[in-house]
Amino acid sequence: MSLDPLALVTAFGLIFLAELPDKTMFASLAMGTRMRPLYVWFGTSTAFLVHVAIAVGAGSLIGLLPDWIVRLVSALLFAFGAFMLLRGGDDDEDEEGAAKTVTGFWPVYTTAFMAVFISEWGDLTQITTANLAATNGTLSTAIGAAAALMSVSALALLAGRFIAQRVPLKTVQRIGGLCMAGLAIWSLVEAISAFTG
Repeated sequence: MSLDPLALVTAFGLIFLAELPDKTMFASLAMGTRMRPLYVWFGTSTAFLVHVAIAVGAGSLIGLLPDWIVRLVSALLFAFGAFMLLRGGDDDEDEEGAAKTVTGFWPVYTTAFMAVFISEWGDLTQITTANLAATNGTLSTAIGAAAALMSVSALALLAGRFIAQRVPLKTVQRIGGLCMAGLAIWSLVEAISAFTG
């Protein structure tokens, strides 16, 4: 297993953009206002690492299929991701991470871990990570995806209020959606050339 810098940067960029407007960012922000931010970050980061491991494992199994099928599946998953990001939706912004104040490392860690672990199943970033692992390599994808998810959580905890007030998240969603649409088209072209070649 070798490290591919391009695959790592691609995974980081796509996952970072997809996670920014996601409900877990807002959950992290909400938990950080009621709990100790560092403890929250440890909990969310551990949950993200578990999800990345699961997604990369699923992606490596997909990678065992013939190349043109992998590319076609990638195109479909990227198209789905683009659709999810471009269709938008304001309901994610109403998520609450915690309803009451929690103190102490283990209660905060457990609350943050469970909030992210449960909400990330079948999430766009998990699907995208599996997709990238199938086509770009597992180690690079895992490092890039985990770094992106942990960065978004840290960003939410450190500067969440600033971001929510000044950066239009719809714009971030659209940029991420357009990137995924471009990757869907590229993967489809690769699938066609792999099938005919």
